[in-house]
Amino acid sequence: MTKLRVLDLFSGIGGFSLGLERTGGFETVAFCEIDPFCRRVLAKHWEGVPIHDDVATIEHSGTVDVVTGGFPCQDVSIAGDVWGLGAGVSGERSGLFWHILRTVRLVGRPYILLENVAALLDRGMGAVLGSLASARYDAEWNCFPAAAIGSPQSRDRTWIAAYPGEKGRAGHIVNWDSFSISDATEVAQLGEYRAICGPEWAETFPAVSVDNGVSRDLVRPTIEACGNSLVPKVPELIGYAILEAERAEA
Repeated sequence: MTKLRVLDLFSGIGGFSLGLERTGGFETVAFCEIDPFCRRVLAKHWEGVPIHDDVATIEHSGTVDVVTGGFPCQDVSIAGDVWGLGAGVSGERSGLFWHILRTVRLVGRPYILLENVAALLDRGMGAVLGSLASARYDAEWNCFPAAAIGSPQSRDRTWIAAYPGEKGRAGHIVNWDSFSISDATEVAQLGEYRAICGPEWAETFPAVSVDNGVSRDLVRPTIEACGNSLVPKVPELIGYAILEAERAEA
């Protein structure tokens, strides 16, 4: 089976692509990420893959099979209220969501995989689903913490999987109920930062320390990038579901 081509928007350090590519059925053909530190991380781990730097101007050439987007949460998150945000997907930052749809129109009729904070359900979910419906997409979604699939953190997130309505699927692609709960098993001390890590989750926290003279200016962007990233295991499980659906249609 030919690998499905992925255009990864709001890429961060590549959590969506890492999870999807672990299935063996996906290949990332381009990223889009504005943060310079994260772009360096992507360039290191996906050598040779193009990295666009602005979702507002990206015009990717060629069709793709999947577009991913963990778009900004500042205007959606309840925490944003402290800073006078809270405008939902009409806000300056979270409103960048609309560029996902603009980009989708340039690359064919791909699957669309989205991620945001749990508050999206009350602060913009109707607009997101309505826009997908207007673009003739069907969507399915769920909200659950990363701990539900074994991560040592709560990280409650809304996940949306959308696909062209003309596919006429009889049922859900993703069986959200199959995401099983497992226990975190280990506590790791990383300099002044403490994290709980199960056997599959060491990657979710940077192995860096300030104890032995490592500059805080080097540690901080690593911590922030990991903190903003999604948990790769979730898109991995969604990826397996998409591949199964594709095989069923073949």
